[in-house]
Amino acid sequence: MIPKDELPECPVAITVGLIGNKWKLLILRDLLDGTKRFGQLLKSVTGISQKVLTDNLRALERDGMVTRAVYAEVPPRVEYALSAMGESLTPILDAMAVWGESYKQQLAKFQ
Repeated sequence: MIPKDELPECPVAITVGLIGNKWKLLILRDLLDGTKRFGQLLKSVTGISQKVLTDNLRALERDGMVTRAVYAEVPPRVEYALSAMGESLTPILDAMAVWGESYKQQLAKFQ
């Protein structure tokens, strides 16, 4: 997690810093449905590379948004899920989805 003394003053800047890239938002969106394995996320987040997915999952885990569970199986199984903090983003992501759909409909009226 980011140390409290390193957080920006502005709460919007804090939020943007934590989830403000498109990959993090799409990963969080896909985890709203429940726990996913790495391969499932790689398929569902269209256009993301393995490295970028790994980097973003690590950042989300470090920042307390995602949990990672490793199971001692052969082959090893790793699952990702939203933490309680990540779950608290649900209304924000839902609002973004509603706004995006509205925008898409408004744009269609002009074409």
